[in-house]
Amino acid sequence: MWKKLVLGALAIVVVAGGLAFLNKKAIILYVATHTGRTDVAPNRAIDWDQGPAVASETAAERPPNIIFILVDDLGINDLSTFGGGVAGGRVPTPNIDKLAADGALFTQAYAGNGTCAPSRAMLMTGRYPTRTGFEFTPTPPGMGKIVSMFANDMDRGALPPVDYNRDGADDAVPFAEMGLPGKEVTIAEVLKDKGYHTVHIGKWHLGRSAESNPNAQGFDESLLMASGLFLPEDDPDVVNAKLDFDPIDKFLWARMQFAASFNMGDWFEPGGYLTDYWTDESLKVIEANKNRPFFLYLAHWGVHTPLQATKEDYEAVGDIEPERLRVYAAMLHALDRSVGEITAKLEEEGLADNTIIVFSSDNGGAGYIGLPDINKPYRGWKITLFEGGIRVPMFLKWPARIAAGTQVDTPVAHIDVMPTLAAAAGASLPEGVEIDGRDMLPIATGTGTISHPDDALFWQSGYYHVVRAGDWKLQVDGRQKKNWLFDLAVDPTEQNNLADSRPDKLAELQGLLDKHLAGAVKPLYPYTIETPIAIDKTEADRVEPGDEYVWWPN
Repeated sequence: MWKKLVLGALAIVVVAGGLAFLNKKAIILYVATHTGRTDVAPNRAIDWDQGPAVASETAAERPPNIIFILVDDLGINDLSTFGGGVAGGRVPTPNIDKLAADGALFTQAYAGNGTCAPSRAMLMTGRYPTRTGFEFTPTPPGMGKIVSMFANDMDRGALPPVDYNRDGADDAVPFAEMGLPGKEVTIAEVLKDKGYHTVHIGKWHLGRSAESNPNAQGFDESLLMASGLFLPEDDPDVVNAKLDFDPIDKFLWARMQFAASFNMGDWFEPGGYLTDYWTDESLKVIEANKNRPFFLYLAHWGVHTPLQATKEDYEAVGDIEPERLRVYAAMLHALDRSVGEITAKLEEEGLADNTIIVFSSDNGGAGYIGLPDINKPYRGWKITLFEGGIRVPMFLKWPARIAAGTQVDTPVAHIDVMPTLAAAAGASLPEGVEIDGRDMLPIATGTGTISHPDDALFWQSGYYHVVRAGDWKLQVDGRQKKNWLFDLAVDPTEQNNLADSRPDKLAELQGLLDKHLAGAVKPLYPYTIETPIAIDKTEADRVEPGDEYVWWPN
């Protein structure tokens, strides 16, 4: 009898183990969804610091107010500014278009990196990762392992498997300690020293430790995106679009909550759809600080996944297919409304003429949302250093100094934002700190030029290195031992690889890369995952033999 019981028990264990193995992804997502959650309190009003009731100087006499609007994962073809627009132009962006038309439009503006966090570090500091060590996007524990498992269980066509770097994960500093080192000087600190009241609203992504959080990095006040849902998944006003073909999307839906925090305090629910909530609070900040110089860094989460829109915006953009494109269009519609409300508030308060507004995106549009036209006509996506991954919109409006309709064709980059804003405020750059960026005001005002050393801009992620010098651009994928060399003057969409036919130019640009990387500081933490990213196919498309891809370590 006992033998039968033992055999029966063993059979149950074997069957249970088999079922667990077969359903491991479902089990992982269940655990991710139901463990490690943070308590989120109901929404509460923000007690913003109130500036003087009466201004000691007129708006024109004070240093300029500065508003930096950064959106997330925006494709350059998403804006009707450049003759494009979502869904073949069916969803225009009139408020963003007007912002671009009212100041300087940079036609060759570049993100600092092909992913979020390193770009933001360069925006804040004006420095390359070779100096800061902030080279990779911080990722929560287990994310690399889970994403690689899900990715490799999908049909990715001819793409090789994603590699999970277990040794790198074991050697990494704790996630809570990943962030921009406290010794780095941000534009917020520079402006604060000049007498500005500094406010951050939205995404940060540069760490939440005692030395890395927004308050520690120069912001007097910070309304932080504590997690990443735009609305609760089951909110009666939300339309969700989940991406079954994207492993990152699965992780986000499992882990993200609807939450904000103020000055690194407890989590609470935002007061409505995230894009609108950040905008509403920004209007309050403008009102509170209308009588003193202020710096507002409004870092939107849209149009980053998870794809969520309000039903009102979803209906407003009309009947668009596929469903994910309609939700994406609705999210962009909300961002355009945000820009319009910000500019209208400045006009209402009499602050428009002497307020600088900078608008940009942290990187190009993401291929993992399965929308092929968002970076058109450029090749590549976010998580590549092809033009589609790093070519971004950048506008600079300052009616007091910059003529409407100004167009700047000189290449500029996110590292240039920090010294530009410092110069506009009349603030000194930090002593003893090498700033890689250059002041863009001379070219925006028509009074001078901009000159980067060797006429070069640089990008990097691990063994993937890129330089643009003049009109020539070299990409080096160290894992594949593959080079791409393009003459952007005649081939701005990177179609004709000249690496074999122009060994002289390849050697010249490789020399610039070697010079740039010589003496670089060690990354703050190692990469934990290596992902092959198709250059010309979205995540929703099948990659065929012969399709080009890059390896991206993070």
